[in-house]
Amino acid sequence: MKKYLEIAKIVSVHGVRGEVNAQAWCDSPKILCGLKKLYSKDGAVVYTLERARPKGDETAILKLKGVDSPETAQTLRNRILYADREDIRLESGSYFIADLIGLEVFDEAGNGYGKIADVLSTGANDVYEIEKGGKKYYIPAIPSVVLKTDIEAGRMTIFPMEGLFDED
Repeated sequence: MKKYLEIAKIVSVHGVRGEVNAQAWCDSPKILCGLKKLYSKDGAVVYTLERARPKGDETAILKLKGVDSPETAQTLRNRILYADREDIRLESGSYFIADLIGLEVFDEAGNGYGKIADVLSTGANDVYEIEKGGKKYYIPAIPSVVLKTDIEAGRMTIFPMEGLFDED
């Protein structure tokens, strides 16, 4: 499992004090704002948050320690920010998307359906994109379909909806 997870991308400068607008790549910008430190991909660079506040449903305004001018903030534009997975508490039954990607998908009888290639947020519930043999299938991430998720074993057990995996 990866120690550092993509959590945001700096998209622009905000104001004249070195703040930046960051597009949150997590469930809510409030999660991003609740962190004290952010990192580069490998963790070699640490960004300390002096302050942060949500801006709408997908963006946060961040003030990073040592970034005190618009010119310095501009050098960070398009930078991807990472969070240490240990700094984020998940609710029971919730998973990091990075941990779901690549899971092998099976039904209770052991029939394989492919691997999870992506997780799409639809508003109502997430949808898992399963890829097998160049084809893509989509299942809702709801308890009646997703029966068990075992990150350590690298597999997910589902109840396949009738007709979903039928070949044309």
